[in-house]
Amino acid sequence: MLERLRQTLVESYVGAVALGWLLAGGLMDFVGIFSAPVAVWVSRNQLQVFTEHTTGPGGLRLQDGLPELIKAFVILLIWYVLFRWLYFKPLKIGSSEPKANPE
Repeated sequence: MLERLRQTLVESYVGAVALGWLLAGGLMDFVGIFSAPVAVWVSRNQLQVFTEHTTGPGGLRLQDGLPELIKAFVILLIWYVLFRWLYFKPLKIGSSEPKANPE
């Protein structure tokens, strides 16, 4: 059953589209690793301006990007497993009909 599913996904290009979608999501989450600390820093500075008091250290904290790192790792791991399953083993192309006897 899994072999038929794999063959259908490869032949109809649905697997390729799904893998492209997963790869794009993983890359966007990878970019989020670097943009999340900046977003937290900007919002913290805006809060300090509006409330006129300090809320803690004003620098960039890299641990704010940790959830994005975990999410990117999991999505890219799923992409890699599916990519290997779909495209690294050649498809068995053949008909289920018996071959004719040449005699």
